[in-house]
Amino acid sequence: MANQVEAKPEILIQDGSSDQSAYIVAYSVFDSSRVSTFVISILLIVYGSFRSLNIEQEHRDKQKQKEPSSECSASFVSGVQASNGSAPSETENGMQTIDACQALLMPVGASLSLLVMFLFFDSLQMVFAVCTAVLATVAFAFLLLPMCQHVLRPCATNNKVSLGCCGRFTPAEVLSFFLSFLIVCVWILTGHWLLMDALGMGLCVAFIALVRLPSLKVSTLLLIGLLVYDVFWVFFSSYIFSTNVMVKVATRPAENPIGLLAKRFPMFSFTNEAPKLSLPGKLVFPSMQNSGHFSMLGMGDIVMPGLLLCFVLRYDAYKKAQFANGDVGLLPPVTYYQKITYFHCCLIGYFVGLLTATLSSELFQATQPALLYLVPFTLLPLLIMAYLKGDLRRMWHEPFLAITQSKHLDV
Repeated sequence: MANQVEAKPEILIQDGSSDQSAYIVAYSVFDSSRVSTFVISILLIVYGSFRSLNIEQEHRDKQKQKEPSSECSASFVSGVQASNGSAPSETENGMQTIDACQALLMPVGASLSLLVMFLFFDSLQMVFAVCTAVLATVAFAFLLLPMCQHVLRPCATNNKVSLGCCGRFTPAEVLSFFLSFLIVCVWILTGHWLLMDALGMGLCVAFIALVRLPSLKVSTLLLIGLLVYDVFWVFFSSYIFSTNVMVKVATRPAENPIGLLAKRFPMFSFTNEAPKLSLPGKLVFPSMQNSGHFSMLGMGDIVMPGLLLCFVLRYDAYKKAQFANGDVGLLPPVTYYQKITYFHCCLIGYFVGLLTATLSSELFQATQPALLYLVPFTLLPLLIMAYLKGDLRRMWHEPFLAITQSKHLDV
C-alpha cells in the first residue's frame, strides 16, 4: 500500500490574502498532474472491474459449451455457482478469492513487507527490482492481451501452441508477453516515468480483474484494516523511525540490474550509466504548468477501492440477471435510490474521496493517507444504499447465493 503524496516547489502565501490562498489551492487541484491522477485512477478501476466481469462471462460460456445441459448454466451468475454457493475452480479461470482470514492478515503482511523494504532496501534492492520487473511483465501482458486478440483475430485462431516446458499459449498471449517484455526492457534501460506508469497500470488492472472479494463483510474487514495501516505508517511512523516510512519507501529508487552487470562484466561497460529505477508501486504524473511539480498516487489507493467496486459491479450484474430470469419474485417498488446502481454509487464516492484527499494535502501542505478519505467515501454510501434497498444482510454474508422464490403468491 502507498499513500497520495506530492513533490512540488514551496508555495508562499502572503498574510491577509485569503482570496489568494483559495486561488492557489484551486489552481493546485486543477493542475494537469492532479487531473491526470483523477482520470487515470478512475479509468483503471472501471476497466479492471469490467475486465473481471468479462473473464467470468467467458468462463461461463466455456462451461456451457462443455456441459450444455448442466443446471449451472442457468444459475451460474457472476462467477459463482448459485446452486451450492461455491466458487468455480480458481485454477480454471485464474482468479483468487480473498477470505475473511486473509483480509484480516493482509494489513499485517503489508506492514511486514514495508518494514523489510525500509530496513533492508540497500541489501535487497536488486531482488526488489528483479521481482518487480517479472511481475510487471506478466501484468502488462495481461493488459495488452485484449488488444493483441483484436489485432490477430483476422489472421490467427485461438488454438494454443506448445512452448515446451513453459506450457501452451494462444498466439495473442505470446504476442502480448513479447511486447510486455520489450517494454520492461526499455524501462530498465531508460527508467522513464511514463513506462513506469504503464507498468503500474498493468499491475493495477491485473490485480482488480483477477482478485475477488466474496462479500461485503470481507470487503469491510479488508478496507478498514488497510485504512488503519495507511494512517499509522503515514502519520505515526515518523515518531518511531524518525522519518515517514511510507514516503521513504515509495520514493526511494533502486539500483539498475544492468548497472550491476556492467560493474561485474566488462562486455556490458556501455551500460555503466544505467539510471536508477523508481519501482512501479505508484503512479507519477508530472505537471505541465510547473516544472518539477508532480503528483503521486500509490497503487494500493487504486487497487483496494477497485476491488470493492469490482465486487459491487458483479453484484449489480447478478441482480440484473436474476430479474431477467424472474428468480426474485415480486419486484421492489421503484424509488430514486433503486435506480442508482451500487457501482455508480461507489464510483462517485471514490471520486469525492480522492478530491477530498487532494484538498487536504493542499490545505495542510503535508502527505495524506488517501485511504483515510477513500474508504469512508466508498464504503459508507454503499452500506447506506444496501440498507435502503434491503440488500445489506444478503450482501454482507452470501451475496451470490441464488434464493429462488416462487412466482405465485400463497393464498
